[in-house]
Amino acid sequence: MKKPVKFSPEVRERAVRLVGECRASHPSQWAAIESIAAKIGCSAPTLHTWVRRHETDTGQRPGVTTAEAQRVKELEREVKELRRANEILKLASAFFAQAELDRRLKS
Repeated sequence: MKKPVKFSPEVRERAVRLVGECRASHPSQWAAIESIAAKIGCSAPTLHTWVRRHETDTGQRPGVTTAEAQRVKELEREVKELRRANEILKLASAFFAQAELDRRLKS
């Protein structure tokens, strides 16, 4: 199985820009995507995904932008961490409350 090739952000941006520039000289956007994909060495569906993501990020297409998705991911991670910390604090509080009750009964 072939290892997937990682393309740098610069290559992605250039490929998306080339699709936009070459769109007029092709009968469809997909034809432009296939042409550019062959030149840069990626698959047409991959380049299509990059173009769609760019359109969403620039507001040309509805959807969640990359920045919004990243922010949601960060917030979900933070909520998970805070819930874990809260659970630890609850357990510690219960432990120390029980220890205090045991100490009072022995006196």
